[in-house]
Amino acid sequence: MIDSIDRKLLAALRENGALTAAALGEAIGLSPSAAHRRVKLLEGNGMIAGYRARLSASARGDPSTIFVAVTLKDQSQATLGKFEQAVRRCQDIIEAHLMSGESDYLLKVAIRSDDTFERVHRDILAQLPGVLRLVSQFSIRAVVEAD
Repeated sequence: MIDSIDRKLLAALRENGALTAAALGEAIGLSPSAAHRRVKLLEGNGMIAGYRARLSASARGDPSTIFVAVTLKDQSQATLGKFEQAVRRCQDIIEAHLMSGESDYLLKVAIRSDDTFERVHRDILAQLPGVLRLVSQFSIRAVVEAD
């Protein structure tokens, strides 16, 4: 169970995952060793799943973001499993969500500026196993983005 200090640690790390134990401790009123110990406990119990660099759009190849609603031919375990395995192997798909409602999956696809959606649609998305229908929507701009 996490307490208010752990919540402050998590908030500070979410804002800047590169904080040193000294800076983290100072930010929330702990000694560096206490901050370090708590972070290690949060990592150990799965509250912190990892750290990563947040790259600029130019470092990522100035990608366009496309959301693709996918309807599968059926919802058998075999079809779902094959589809999910294929999606995990595709580097152009940056998020995939099993959905309720009209579509089976919602994919977030990043297309680099030197690539085309036509190629990704034809060569990757349409080739995924079990696909019946693809409906694509292009993002104009992100208003809020997850870390």
